[in-house]
Amino acid sequence: MRIASLVLVLGVAACGTPTPYQPAVDGNGYAEQALETNRYRISFSGNSLTPRETVENYLLYRAAEVTLASGNDYFIVADTDTERSTTYHTTFSGFGGHPGFHSFRHVHSHGFGGFSTATARPRDRYQAFANIIVGKGEKPADTPEAYDARDVLQRLAGTVERNPSP
Repeated sequence: MRIASLVLVLGVAACGTPTPYQPAVDGNGYAEQALETNRYRISFSGNSLTPRETVENYLLYRAAEVTLASGNDYFIVADTDTERSTTYHTTFSGFGGHPGFHSFRHVHSHGFGGFSTATARPRDRYQAFANIIVGKGEKPADTPEAYDARDVLQRLAGTVERNPSP
């Protein structure tokens, strides 16, 4: 039974893909919240296969979409943060130990009557947040934190991977 479970876990892991650009599903994807008439909190969370740069680009892309959907032309990033969370996935090899995957940090496992070696591999996940202020007209030239929403969408469009339709 353990071997069948291990094969299933390995099969699912091999088919994994980075989080696509999508509304948040099971904690992965984008979300936004209106804070005031012209202020929003935007977030994007990726899985362990989604690079930090992708998470941050998708955050900007969503900020641009929210800006245009609210009838505005530019947004100013008031503050931003990217958080990294790390989990460790452990595999065991050898005999007499505890074969399989475990999601805790473990260095060696001594099974009854045998020995197995454990290898712990870190998996990073990134979640980015931004508070934005939206505005109409041309972006303020003297504000480096200001982005033209249409320009952002145009420049990042080629990097956005959407969830394929069923």
